[in-house]
Amino acid sequence: MELKDWLAKFTNGSAISLEQFKETAVVKIRQNIKPLSQYAEEKSIPEEDIQLLFENIQNRNGYLTRFYNTSLRVLPNKIKLHDLTPMTADEINNNQLVYYKNWIRNLHADDILENTKSGIENNVTYLTMLQELYNEYIIDYKILTPSARHYMKAGRIGSVFSSYYFRASIMNPYVVYSLNQSCLLGTRIFTPTLGWSSYCYGFLECPQVCEYVGTDVIPSVCRKTEELAKTLAPHVRTNILCEPSEDLLLSKPFMTAYKDHFDVVFFSPPYYRLELYCGGEQSTDRYKTYEEWLVNYWLKTIQLCYHVLEKGGRLCYILSGYGSTNKGSSGALYNLVEDMNAITERFFVLLQKMPMKNKDVHVTKHKETNETIMIFVKK
Repeated sequence: MELKDWLAKFTNGSAISLEQFKETAVVKIRQNIKPLSQYAEEKSIPEEDIQLLFENIQNRNGYLTRFYNTSLRVLPNKIKLHDLTPMTADEINNNQLVYYKNWIRNLHADDILENTKSGIENNVTYLTMLQELYNEYIIDYKILTPSARHYMKAGRIGSVFSSYYFRASIMNPYVVYSLNQSCLLGTRIFTPTLGWSSYCYGFLECPQVCEYVGTDVIPSVCRKTEELAKTLAPHVRTNILCEPSEDLLLSKPFMTAYKDHFDVVFFSPPYYRLELYCGGEQSTDRYKTYEEWLVNYWLKTIQLCYHVLEKGGRLCYILSGYGSTNKGSSGALYNLVEDMNAITERFFVLLQKMPMKNKDVHVTKHKETNETIMIFVKK
């Protein structure tokens, strides 16, 4: 997607005055809608703050261009990873050379920015919020909070919008590349999810990789990953499947073809009810309770990993502490990390456990939930 294509998503054919804006704009408060004039009066929002928001809408191309250049622009000289020195095991950092995420974000822009929803009810997605604001003058109420208006006055509209974007967890392909070059040393790779194509990107940049097989449930991700593989490394054997990983356990052709076949299995599993994707047969839609998900998705996926790994092969996945204060169907708290690792250790031996440094959200100085890289071996 080029810059012109990105800007074309935010067009409103007719010019509008400030007075017309105040008359026609509305504020969306979760599922409710109020006229802007009424909402501003109720919340005692000064006239100059409404004018400042209007000016930001009128001058939207400035913000949109900055966002594109930072998060979506793909530079021809910033594509190849194999010329880079991989990060060592003790310095794996998802925020290192983050522009290598841009190809992934660009490739899946609509799915990542619009179609991936937060597990938190009524949280609007980034692209939906922008298109409603710029094209229809529908203002999400969080844009008019005192803190948001403070950032607007400081000329930091991007800080106002930052809480909306990238609901999807994007693995930096440089992390995948570095893990394989520094720790895993895999040549035949299987990934039970495709990770928005970033796993394929990272592994196919490793010169020793001769085969990559992956599966996912989102058709557009499967199709685009297949196209990416052909572009990046047409000489590498690839097989991109589009079905739930747990179903492959029942696929006789797959289980026969890949028994004891791979030397590395890698993925960052979908966290229960954290990210809600459009399209495909999502594990958290398929299994309505945490307990069902743990048995029917996670246990079966780990059994699949055990079957396809050769003896001495390595299973690597990345988990966060998300879920440690959530409740299962019984009402009791569950710990996602402990529960998932306990199942894995029924089949594999823990080889290494190391932290992954995560991206800071610079506006709030908040750091995302700590993620841990787990490496197991098949004995």
